Amino acid sequence: MYRVKHVIIGLFSVLILRSVCANAQDEVYSPYFVAYDHHMEEVGSLDIEADAVVGLAHDINTFVGVAPQFEYGLRRWWTTELYLDMQHTKHEGSLFTGFRIENRFRLFLEEHKINPVLYVEYENINEADKILKEIVGFDSREDLAVPNSIARHIKAHEMEGRLILSSQIKEWNFTGNFITEKNVVEAQPWEFGYALGLSGPVTSLVGKRCMFCKGYLTAGLELYGGAGTWDKFTIRGTSQYIAPILQWTLPSSTRIHISPGWGLTDQSVRMLFRFGVSQEVDDIGHQIGKLFGRH
Repeated sequence: MYRVKHVIIGLFSVLILRSVCANAQDEVYSPYFVAYDHHMEEVGSLDIEADAVVGLAHDINTFVGVAPQFEYGLRRWWTTELYLDMQHTKHEGSLFTGFRIENRFRLFLEEHKINPVLYVEYENINEADKILKEIVGFDSREDLAVPNSIARHIKAHEMEGRLILSSQIKEWNFTGNFITEKNVVEAQPWEFGYALGLSGPVTSLVGKRCMFCKGYLTAGLELYGGAGTWDKFTIRGTSQYIAPILQWTLPSSTRIHISPGWGLTDQSVRMLFRFGVSQEVDDIGHQIGKLFGRH
């Protein structure tokens, strides 16, 4: 029981922090789990989030990957984020699998029909990692079948880059991510992948502010998967997924979002069920000062 507790502690920590330092505000929040759009974190604000993914397939042990995340707005055009990855696999136990540091750079602050963003991430993880934030190359469920006792000893120092092209049409967002990843230690080819996202409000709010209004519900859809490698650029023989999304934003800016996803190819995990909870904290320095009685 102890091992299961430490896997889900990231989810509960966000809810606890929400009760301490929740703030009400009107901002655009992305509901996506895999794709990214052009909306950046507010300068000086901290977004605390914990995402979990449950993987189900008949020929692998059921697993839960959990990733507490801390996203901070450094500049209007620069957002940075830290991921702490962990997982629990049935019959194999739980373990911490590493960390990720990502940076997103918005090229133009003004809104355009297509808004480009550059994404760079460093991953210091092991092969037991199962948060599945990206699918690249020929990643498959067979990789997830490697026992934790073996995979935990295989280190992976990787760089990931994305070209994000995002469009906002009134309240609806469409985004496309072209993903590339490279192991910087081993001599392996560049791997490619993609993620597409579409999202928008269920209904619009007109001067209302309530917890259960439909205008605080956002619906969306993600399509993502691998696209082969540098020497074999293809989607044949790769993992592909489709996943609807539903996000509920409370007046305190706490967001809860869920996404049941289904594998579309023989290489895919049959089902990936994602769940996330997050809390926006405005002006984090001021909020910390308040907690310690400073004005």
